[in-house]
Amino acid sequence: MPLFVFIPLIFLLGACGVGGLLLAALYPQVTVGAALDRRLELVSVTRTVEGTLREAEEQQKLKVKNRANPTLLVRMRQGDLSWSRNTYCLVCVVTGIVAFLLILSATGLGALPAVGFGAAAGLMLPHLYVNIKRDRRFKRFSAEFPNALDVIVRGVKAGLPLIDCLKIIATETQDPVKQEFKVLIKDQTLGMPLAEAVQRLADRIPLTEASFFAIVVAIQSRSGGSMSEALGNLSKVLRERKKIREKIKAMSGEAKASALIIGVLPVVVIGLLYMTSPKYIALLFTTQTGHIVLAACGLLMASGTMVMRKMINFDV
Repeated sequence: MPLFVFIPLIFLLGACGVGGLLLAALYPQVTVGAALDRRLELVSVTRTVEGTLREAEEQQKLKVKNRANPTLLVRMRQGDLSWSRNTYCLVCVVTGIVAFLLILSATGLGALPAVGFGAAAGLMLPHLYVNIKRDRRFKRFSAEFPNALDVIVRGVKAGLPLIDCLKIIATETQDPVKQEFKVLIKDQTLGMPLAEAVQRLADRIPLTEASFFAIVVAIQSRSGGSMSEALGNLSKVLRERKKIREKIKAMSGEAKASALIIGVLPVVVIGLLYMTSPKYIALLFTTQTGHIVLAACGLLMASGTMVMRKMINFDV
């Protein structure tokens, strides 16, 4: 066979050999450069995440300060009350007048004690009503929010955009989650960035669940990552917190029942004594010394009740 037939094969083998030698000589530099690029990319992502978490922590500190003493209008909005400030003042005045008339006509203590009880009722009862409405709405939000997160997780895994998943929540879930996500969608439709709209949700609902959701969306919008995995883990955490809360509630039921009995027992004893021996117990309501004793006992009972309530309440 002629020699020129083997020339291309010899050239190919030589080229491969030279390429192999060059690769072996330059392999450390190539691998170091690739590793350096990966490290730089990882450092960039880490700095982005750290910056996002730092900003979220600073915003959380500011929100904690603001949440400690929310304004009257904020508390009424969080309680889903459409009252204005003037309406709230009118409710306070009406409550005080009704309490004054009831105390004056039912107990016969006189005008001055009735005015005191009326003023206290006018100031405290509307405030307590707003707080009760607010707390109940927050509890409903906490109970429904993990289901909303599950909807987002399933939608993202199915290939839907995040905003479409949020629209599904705004139409299919129950209040107050449905109502708050409608506001979120409206903010985003008006041109607000999604991360900022979700942050406003956490401002309107000052709960840990909403803050976690805002942090996850903020990090994902800046650095990327698996939204479905992050929200799935968040949903599991929220459900575990709910289980722990219910377990603590069951375990502290006996202590709460004991505190209730201890708090109600003096009132029941006074009522029974008034029914059996009205002259014996009437001294507390007809003499100045009796009024002082009643006031002192009321203060002691209130302080004891608050101490017991503090002891059997757990924040999870």
